[in-house]
Amino acid sequence: MAQRLSNKEKLRSLLTVTMGGATFFTGLCLYQGNEKFYNNVIMPLTRLIDPEVAHNLAVLAAKIGFTPRQTTIDPATLNHTVWGIKFDNPVGMAAGFDKQGETMKSLTKMGFGYVEIGSVTPNQQPGNPQPRVFRLLKDRGVINRYGFNSDGHDVVLNRLKVVRDDPNFTGIIGVNLGKNKTSEDPIKDYVDGIKKFNNVADYFVINVSSPNTVGLRSLQNKKELEELLSAINNIRFKMTVQPPLLLKLAPDLTNDERQDIADVILKEKTKVDGLILTNTTISRENLLDDNKIESGGLSGGPLTDLSTAIIADMFKRTKGRIPIIGVGGIFSGQDAYDKIAAGASLIQIYTSYAYHGPPIVQKIKRELNDLIISNGYNSVAEVIGKNSEIK
Repeated sequence: MAQRLSNKEKLRSLLTVTMGGATFFTGLCLYQGNEKFYNNVIMPLTRLIDPEVAHNLAVLAAKIGFTPRQTTIDPATLNHTVWGIKFDNPVGMAAGFDKQGETMKSLTKMGFGYVEIGSVTPNQQPGNPQPRVFRLLKDRGVINRYGFNSDGHDVVLNRLKVVRDDPNFTGIIGVNLGKNKTSEDPIKDYVDGIKKFNNVADYFVINVSSPNTVGLRSLQNKKELEELLSAINNIRFKMTVQPPLLLKLAPDLTNDERQDIADVILKEKTKVDGLILTNTTISRENLLDDNKIESGGLSGGPLTDLSTAIIADMFKRTKGRIPIIGVGGIFSGQDAYDKIAAGASLIQIYTSYAYHGPPIVQKIKRELNDLIISNGYNSVAEVIGKNSEIK
């Protein structure tokens, strides 16, 4: 004769089933990238912990593959070819999220059109002291002063080689190069990076615009930039394989400084194949959050309009001859569309990912696709620079 369960045993059984169901539901929502679940449950929880810890957990989740996977093919509207590289969609992960080259596979499977890792420095360095990341919740922004914390060229290169050796991986990887804090020869740092990653990078980024490494932004000055790009191109032009070379600029440059840069990068000896506009800003205008007093580079919402304006300006100054990756405060398809219409060929996100998690990728792509079609266009290429008249 079957024994009847006591009330205590019934309660334990009920709790077990309930917890199991809740765990399954949570796991399913995370894996499927349920937008409401992330916005209402996961992301509010992450804001209860230190932002750098939250960042590290996000990297860990992607590293072990505990992230959503895109199960559909991107619409042809979003397909775009730049530098002879075919991008399934124009939405990339900006440098700064995966500094050490650990999440390239997962981010690609998530639906990013490409992933930029770094900044990577020649030698390992810890970066600046903590705390060094601050949320500005009232402004949808982040201030960071990481200072190029990097595992160094050799360690990151080995990780890229492992990914490249996987025959099933077809993702596009950009390598963002930086200089060591104590380097006495910054030009050599960048040249060494070109040599080191030349056979594994789909494109290179010369980062001379982070505000968190003393003296770095001075490399944007005309004379210093000419010396840097001349040295880099002297090496590149001798190589059989030449991944596109991009230059990442600050949003805080004056009109004269931007014109100087445009003049430099249009010359054969010091030319680049693309621009990334823009890096973080040191401006603190019209901010509401108390964390605005922190030093470092500001990203996210406060940068949206500023970076779009810089994109339009540099698109005009370079006569639309140099492809631009637009980055800075992209939270929606409209933000992405505005940057493309200003002159960007591709776009990148990071802060919006920190605020909304993986679902933001599909949201931006979906909205961007709808906007392209509703405005009477058939592709990303048709939208580029529509709001920026070239004289």
